[in-house]
Amino acid sequence: MNDGLLIVRLVFGLMMAAHGAQKLFGWFGGYGLTGTGGFFETIGFRPGRLMAFAAGFGEFAGGLLVALGLLGPIGPALMLSVMIVASSMHWAKGLFVTTGGIEVPLLYAAVSVGLAFAGFGALSLDSALGFGALWTDAVTATALAVGTVGALVVLAIRRAPVPAKAAA
Repeated sequence: MNDGLLIVRLVFGLMMAAHGAQKLFGWFGGYGLTGTGGFFETIGFRPGRLMAFAAGFGEFAGGLLVALGLLGPIGPALMLSVMIVASSMHWAKGLFVTTGGIEVPLLYAAVSVGLAFAGFGALSLDSALGFGALWTDAVTATALAVGTVGALVVLAIRRAPVPAKAAA
C-alpha cells in the first residue's frame, strides 16, 4: 500500500505542480501569469492575473505538497478548489475530454479527495515528521470543505465572459 501511495502521489502531485508552473512561470509550454491572466479575463475571471495566480498557486503548491506527502489534506484541498472551478468551465461540454468535457478536472478532483482521506502513507514527510495522526477524518473533511467554499466564492464572483474582439 505504501509503495502504491508513493507512486500515485509522485505522478499525480508532480503533474499537477507542472500544470501550475505553466500558469505561474510559463514553464512546460505554459503562458505564465500574463498570458493565463489575459485568458482568464476573457472567460470572466477578473482580475485575470490575480485569478491566474490563485489557480496556478493551488495547482503548484498543492501538487508539491502531495508529491512530498506533506501537510495532509491541505494540498488536496488546494487542488480540489481549482478543479471545481475548472469543472465548471467544462460542464456543458459533456463528460469526455474529446469534447472538451469535465473528464480531466473530475479525475483530478477525485484523486485529490481520495488521497486526502487515504493519507499519504509511511513513505511521506508527514509520516517522517509524525504529522500523520493530525489528519483525522474531521480535519480532512474540514480542509476539503474550505477548498470547496473557496471554489464556490470564485465562481460566485465570476463575471460575464468578454467577447474575443472586446478583449483585444
